[in-house]
Amino acid sequence: MILEKMDEFFDNRLEGYEDHQLNGIDSAKIFYPYTASQLPMIEGCNVLDLGCGTGLELNEYFKLNPLAVITGIDLANGMLRALKAKFPDKQLTLINGSYFEVPFGENVYDAAVSVESLHHFTLEQKILLYKKLHDSLKEGGYFILTDYMAENDEEEKKNFLELSRLKKELGICDGEFYHYDTPLTRAHETEALLAGGFSKVEVLNKWKSTNILKAYK
Repeated sequence: MILEKMDEFFDNRLEGYEDHQLNGIDSAKIFYPYTASQLPMIEGCNVLDLGCGTGLELNEYFKLNPLAVITGIDLANGMLRALKAKFPDKQLTLINGSYFEVPFGENVYDAAVSVESLHHFTLEQKILLYKKLHDSLKEGGYFILTDYMAENDEEEKKNFLELSRLKKELGICDGEFYHYDTPLTRAHETEALLAGGFSKVEVLNKWKSTNILKAYK
């Protein structure tokens, strides 16, 4: 197996990306609209989208709140170009970079969202990210996380061990992000959010391995 760097993996699959996301993931045609429905409906509200890709959740959100102000962050520049082309008339600020490195600011956003993006990172990495995300939200703000999660600790551990084995086998030690699914369990995802400073985490819905969590500032 060849491991691809995260940005290259997604840009290399740009042409069929939306079809795969919508038709290759169980209940995606339900959970994208559902996710959008959980975001603020106030005109001009500021929403941060982590790993926005081509904006499948934004397709639905702009139908509900066309005047929302969106900041999207993604490693894959081709994805961002496709997103910008889809919504030339919307208030979009798109940042090509890692959401672990891009500064979010403090008390900026009414809400944040991430869909099928965060299932590649460790508990420790997520705690640091969630601390930064928590601080970027306004008082009363919240984070909607829609993502693939491991069913149990054994599955979670197995994925991380396999990724470690592959990187060692391929001589990869550069610290960059490579595409390989290492989802946390819902319990560990919740633990990371609470350790990041969120006051409460609710399970809003679940479709097979895809869970939707709401974390309150």
